[in-house]
This record gives sequence, structure tokens and C-alpha cells, in this order.
Amino acid sequence: MAREKHTSSLAARAAGALLFVAGTTAFMGIITAESLYPSDYTTGGSMISDLGGTEPPDSIIVQPSALIFDTTMIAAGVLIALGAACAYAAYGRKSLAIPLALFGIGAAGVGVFPGHTGAIHALFAQLTFISGGVAAILSYRSLTSPLRYMAVGLGMISLVNLGAYILFTDDWFVANLGLGGLERWIAYPLLFWLVGLGGYLMGPLDGSNRAS
Repeated sequence: MAREKHTSSLAARAAGALLFVAGTTAFMGIITAESLYPSDYTTGGSMISDLGGTEPPDSIIVQPSALIFDTTMIAAGVLIALGAACAYAAYGRKSLAIPLALFGIGAAGVGVFPGHTGAIHALFAQLTFISGGVAAILSYRSLTSPLRYMAVGLGMISLVNLGAYILFTDDWFVANLGLGGLERWIAYPLLFWLVGLGGYLMGPLDGSNRAS
């Protein structure tokens, strides 16, 4: 019994390390790619995925920003998927592991199929945002207060902004920040949650901070 508990705690810490690195890697990779992009790239007016390649038909690919962004997304996606596997080994909860794994697959797909690939890129981007938001909300069961409420809040911020823009387009007030600003209100809460979740899971091995 003690050995199983210890193994579960080790799996939780491995999941935490993988998710923490994934979140920080994605965030810092985006910042780095933005910094190296020409001055016509703006936070409000430019989509995050423009770093890998702008939408067709007149796509623009700028190096080294594209390579940095694409590689970062693939690496982060793989780390998230591995983290999901470790989280499942630790908790045995498909409600957390499945959306988390889909989040990783979506992020990796964004890197494999950059913005200039068109519809297939959009599909993976939507998978990333939706599964990430759902995973953040469902992580509630695996966390303790106050982080569990923060996780739900961050997931809701992402999904509400995504859904509201689909329904109301430019009439949604956050769209006043520009499409780039709006997308960051969808994507960045998920990265902040990922880092927070990772830090939490790397807590004490005795499981004293684990939700039942």
C-alpha cells in the first residue's frame, strides 16, 4: 500500500515537472519569436500563430521566428501529452488525462501545421483551446483550494472568450483589443493554469496537498 502511494506520488511529480516545463517553454518561445519578428508584428493586431506563418493565400513565413514558434509548440505539446499520461498514472482520472492529452496533441499540431497551412491549422488551434479550457475546469477534482477555483476561472476565461467571439464576432468587447489581443486572452490563461498545475503536482511526496 505504501509502495503504491509512493509510486503514485512520483507519477504526480513527474506530471508536474512535465507540465511546468511545457507551460514555461510555450510562453517563453512565443515571447522569443515575437521579439525576433519584424516591427509590423503587434500584440493586438497579429495572431499568435502568425509567428509560424500567416494565413493563406498570401502567407508570409519569417525566420527564425517560424522555426522557434513551431519547434516550441511541438515540444510543449509532447510534454503536455506525456504529463497527461503521468497524471493518469497518479490519479487514474480520465476526466483530467483525456482533455489534457488532447490539449497536448492540439498544441503539437499547431507546430506541425503552422498558420499558412490553413484549415488544418485552424482545426488544431480549436482543439488546443477547447480541450485546454475543459482540462483546466476538470482539474478542479485533482486540486485543493484555492488553486482549484483559480483553475476553473482560468478555464472559463479561455472558453468564454472563444465562444463569445464565435457567437458575437467583433461585437464581443474583448475583440476591441484586436484579434491578437483576444487570442491571447484565450491562450495565455491556459498557459498560466498549466504552470500552476505543474507547480502544484510537484508538491510533497506524502500527498498531503492532494484533493480526494
